[in-house]
Amino acid sequence: MQAVFLDYATVRSGCVSVGPLEAVVSSLTLHDHTRPEQVADRVGDADIVIINKVQMTREVIAACGQLKFIGLVATGVDNVDLVAAKDHDVAVCNIRAYCTNSVVEHVFAVLLRMTHSIESYHQRVRAGAWQDAKSFCMLDFPLRELSAMTLGIVGYGELGRAVHKMANAFGMQVRIARRAATPARANDGRLDLAVLLGSCDVITLHCPLTAATRNLIDARALSLMQPDALLINTARGGLVDSQALVDALAARRIGGAAIDVLTQEPPVDGDALLDYEGANLIVTPHVAWATDEARQNAVNEVAANVRSFLEGSERNRVV
Repeated sequence: MQAVFLDYATVRSGCVSVGPLEAVVSSLTLHDHTRPEQVADRVGDADIVIINKVQMTREVIAACGQLKFIGLVATGVDNVDLVAAKDHDVAVCNIRAYCTNSVVEHVFAVLLRMTHSIESYHQRVRAGAWQDAKSFCMLDFPLRELSAMTLGIVGYGELGRAVHKMANAFGMQVRIARRAATPARANDGRLDLAVLLGSCDVITLHCPLTAATRNLIDARALSLMQPDALLINTARGGLVDSQALVDALAARRIGGAAIDVLTQEPPVDGDALLDYEGANLIVTPHVAWATDEARQNAVNEVAANVRSFLEGSERNRVV
């Protein structure tokens, strides 16, 4: 079996080995980046294609007659035409629970940075303000304990549950959003999104991007949040209306936000969040998932999926 990895740069580092993949295929060709017009040619006669965010369209799948398996180095499958894959008898597998620790640590890293005003204090010290202070400490910016805060989780799968566990370790109260259009169940403790937004100090998003969740956090949703509440998005950029969030941050209608994902990545056409200069916003380039350990886990999981497919099993099959 010949395999090609079309966006290897999304996992490549000196600490990450593709040895597990090389062990299960006859040959492995690595491309750091692949433009849309290059996909079909680079897949060519390969039996197996490995991708993270490269688009596998119906046209590409139809053009690659030898293709038997698409291995995603991700949980999301929105970049693959699943109907076309089924029509052409191409197996599709994703990976799961490979970056849980990485995402959870990122969520609490940005949360602690915001609640303890780390950057603001650092900048004041570097500017010489501590040397001129009249007291042994400086209290110029807010300092909040997580144990006094309530965390609202939107999306209660693998990541949402892991965030809940860590929040418990910090002594936070935790509330969970009910899925839209899901009827209330006795004693499940889940809240309608509107209630959750208005009753939590921190909202963290861990749900998939679907037609129902696109712009889930829009101007109306933001207006329901507490004026000092914090929003964290490590899931999908399309869950949040960027302009509405900028407006809310600029007007101080919410306390702050930490955003790791945008609607377009890379944001070659710009984004309102990239133009906002307020100190109450942190933007990172889709790195919450990407510790060295998580990337190696991802490679290992893809290799396990390929091995399972070649043995006739259906590990993590989506199609």
